[in-house]
Amino acid sequence: MNRFESPLASTLGNVLLRDVTLRDGLQLTGKLLPAEQKIETVRELLRLGVPAIELGSMARADLVPTMANTLEVVQALTPEELEKCWIWVATPGHVAKASAAGARNFQYCLSASDSHNRANIGRTTDESLAALPEAVEYARAVDGQIQLCIATSFTCPFEGYVPEERILSIANDPRAEGTTDIVICDTLGQAVPAQVARLISRVRDESPARRIVYHGHDTWGLGVANTLAAIQAGAAMVDGALGGLGGCPFAPGASGNTSSEDILFATRPGWLTPDVFGKLVALSEKLLAELSEPNRSKAAQGARSKAEAFDWVMPVSANQPASAGGN
Repeated sequence: MNRFESPLASTLGNVLLRDVTLRDGLQLTGKLLPAEQKIETVRELLRLGVPAIELGSMARADLVPTMANTLEVVQALTPEELEKCWIWVATPGHVAKASAAGARNFQYCLSASDSHNRANIGRTTDESLAALPEAVEYARAVDGQIQLCIATSFTCPFEGYVPEERILSIANDPRAEGTTDIVICDTLGQAVPAQVARLISRVRDESPARRIVYHGHDTWGLGVANTLAAIQAGAAMVDGALGGLGGCPFAPGASGNTSSEDILFATRPGWLTPDVFGKLVALSEKLLAELSEPNRSKAAQGARSKAEAFDWVMPVSANQPASAGGN
């Protein structure tokens, strides 16, 4: 273990961070970033070592305007770059259109609660499950992979608590055969670490073998704690967004994602050095300032502190941020 790696390195193993800034992060912002800027952001994240990126969504542009140029971004990236990129989909048609543009990694999302699935996708959960086999076939036709993503895995903004058995029934549904991963989402950020660990453990032990992904929000301040609990329970990929940006436009009360900077500082994968971390912080600050969004990352704030004897504090001269504004 090098001096910058986490003391938890043996526990964390080879867990991958997937940065979802360009999808979940942008959903609640009011500004459509130009495709060129999104492409450069993808490439800069990859250059810095971020192993996986969610670059956009096939959601309707009239409902989520910030996703309008997603296919333009996909078409501009190389096959090698797209190997590390994911795209959010909710129907077989989404997979067909995204794969025709060059995408190969798909996150097929549905909600555990019917109420949120109707608000988010316009159909019941069972209707989304019924369409999943066709989506899997489209992904297989291009040698791609498709995740089963279960939103509102802990609580729903309309129905409240979601029983674990509901998540297990979806995870074990035969119509999900062929999905390579299963994504467990704390859409509202209302779960606590013990809940997260228990559900991840149950999905790992009681459903078909797939890589487990955890997607958390920091609404109640437990984003990093829940992410670490998910990793220790068996999650092999975790989601975060730069500066804690984002949330779900169809889930009242779902504020920012867990910050990528905070997750990385807590887990400290082998590729992350103080210099790389500083460049991620600077990239985040620049993006957030342009969007007039606040920086919710505690680690980014720490990196700008005056405790200069600490390796992870950025030099005073390193790309001082503009005011991010926001609310």
